[in-house]
Amino acid sequence: MEIGYKLSSEEFGPRDLVAQARRAEAAGFSFALISDHFHPWTDRQGQSPFVWSVLGGIAQVTERLVVGTGVTCPTVRIHPAIVAQAAATAAAAMPGRFFLGLGTGENLNEHVVAARWPSVDVRREMLEEAIEVIRRLWQGGYADHRGRHYTVENARLYTLPEAPPPIMIAAAGTKAAALAGRLGDGLVCSSPDPEVVAEFRRAGGGDRPRYVELTVCWAASEAAARRTAYEIWPIAGMGGPMTAELPLPAHFEAAARMLREEDVAGAVVCGPDAGRHVDAVREHAEAGYDHVCVHQIGPDQEGFFRFYEREVLPALGDVTRRRAA
Repeated sequence: MEIGYKLSSEEFGPRDLVAQARRAEAAGFSFALISDHFHPWTDRQGQSPFVWSVLGGIAQVTERLVVGTGVTCPTVRIHPAIVAQAAATAAAAMPGRFFLGLGTGENLNEHVVAARWPSVDVRREMLEEAIEVIRRLWQGGYADHRGRHYTVENARLYTLPEAPPPIMIAAAGTKAAALAGRLGDGLVCSSPDPEVVAEFRRAGGGDRPRYVELTVCWAASEAAARRTAYEIWPIAGMGGPMTAELPLPAHFEAAARMLREEDVAGAVVCGPDAGRHVDAVREHAEAGYDHVCVHQIGPDQEGFFRFYEREVLPALGDVTRRRAA
């Protein structure tokens, strides 16, 4: 099993994210996922830099850290041909250590180009065609594509990596997991659902990489951590299809007013008890995931790094060695 770090584009600007990637590598995290948003979930989070610019900075300050988008939507806001070019450039800048995470997206980010927000079935259909376009362009030479959703005409990517980057596909349910198993080089999930892993494997994913996010909030006390999680990341307490459908941060803030602090804390590992953090990582691994990406909520990222460096990552050494053996 590998332990990664979540670069939260909703909470931090580009300079902070680049510095955090460098710090994550030094702390011993083997990979990072970076979110790709146009808007943050709430105004309180306060940021939303363009992910492809940030990746260029990360490429220059890291040497070993594997980085992937977690995740990019290549269907509405950005045409898949442009995503193909951006990802090829990132992979050329980070040889062998970039992967493209793709998903069906959220209305929060995609509505900004005034396009209709499709139903979930149509979004999966668009994602499948987008993957076809991206992989065709990565083959080199001129490409044409005339599909149901996208047209590409006389397009050629001149800057390509030595090998195409892997494509990891996000899934929150079994239908998306089946698509990921059929078309993806791996799976990305925001919560540890063993049924999603099982469907991914049944659909052809086998033992390909399976990424999952673990949301935590380290602080000097559990009470402080719970308060920070509730104020900055109330989305942790929201379930169902809401996160894909609401169009504005103000709508998420309105929904968050119906939540209590304990609703959010129940979905986030809060506080300085290393055992709780270690147990949560192990639980995610037991659900079938071999890459656990830890998202620390709030401004105190350095405190989190010291805590994981000294207390959590060393305690997980037996798990990482066992999975690597």
